[in-house]
Amino acid sequence: MKNIWKDGVFGVVTGDALGCPVQFETREEVAEHPVTGMRGYGTFELPKGSWTDDSSLTLALLDSIRETGCLDPDHIMGNFVRWLDKGEFTPYGYAYDIGGGTMQAIETYMHAHDASRCGGRTEYDNGNGSLMRILPACLYCCVKGMEEDEAVQAIHTVGSLTHAHPRANIACGLYWFMIREILNGTGGLQERLQAGLDKGFAYYDRTLGEDENLGYYGRLRDLKQFAETPEEEIRSGGYVVDTLEVAVWSLITTGSFETALLKAVNLGHDTDTVGAIAGGLAGLYYGYEAIPPEWISALKKKEWIAELCEAADQVSQG
Repeated sequence: MKNIWKDGVFGVVTGDALGCPVQFETREEVAEHPVTGMRGYGTFELPKGSWTDDSSLTLALLDSIRETGCLDPDHIMGNFVRWLDKGEFTPYGYAYDIGGGTMQAIETYMHAHDASRCGGRTEYDNGNGSLMRILPACLYCCVKGMEEDEAVQAIHTVGSLTHAHPRANIACGLYWFMIREILNGTGGLQERLQAGLDKGFAYYDRTLGEDENLGYYGRLRDLKQFAETPEEEIRSGGYVVDTLEVAVWSLITTGSFETALLKAVNLGHDTDTVGAIAGGLAGLYYGYEAIPPEWISALKKKEWIAELCEAADQVSQG
């Protein structure tokens, strides 16, 4: 029986590990030694198949769902503390590649123990640190068949644990709408992503009205036109709007899991996160079986990750 948790989570972890060695390199620097498959060392001097904070926090969220059977903000933050403080949910027993907004939110929670107020809310809190780990929450809302209002509220709550600005929340919400359509829609990948985005924009147009934060995502309203955007106009840094754009662009301009992920990470800059976010969507559409076996075999702690996915599937179906 198909396990969507395995499809999506292994997509995230594979994309993260694929981009890890060239993280922070410019597009021009990556072009001098393009990523053609899973490789090691580079930015963090880690072996092939190593993954970073994107996967660690995704797995921490997944483990919380497995443990509680729900989306419990305090339990999730407790897992994030265990990651930062004790190195749990990591390949090697210590946390590394920690985003500033995420670090600040976790430290705030460690002092105040208030999950509703730990995420940053300023203009400068629009990094991609919530989007990179939101996939398990999106899957949970889909499996439970939540209506839009309930699901978006849940997604915003989980995203806001580290990044509480409306613009970051919108990115996480649009990601859920796309995931729901990948799982339940019909047609090709671009058609499903477009259908998801259409429903997402309709929801936010209704609930947010003229909120300026929604306007930042305008290029995603028409994917046929967006697919024609030249590479030089695609930005692949850590800004949440850019990250969602580049993930979608990489998917709609390619035709397989492998080509989509290679296109994403070869754009340089925040390569592990771009790979993780594109990988989550690609994994759900193409399936675990479409991920190159040699990429899967290289992943650190792959058996443990698979066990978490199986456990989450059982709990969510209960």
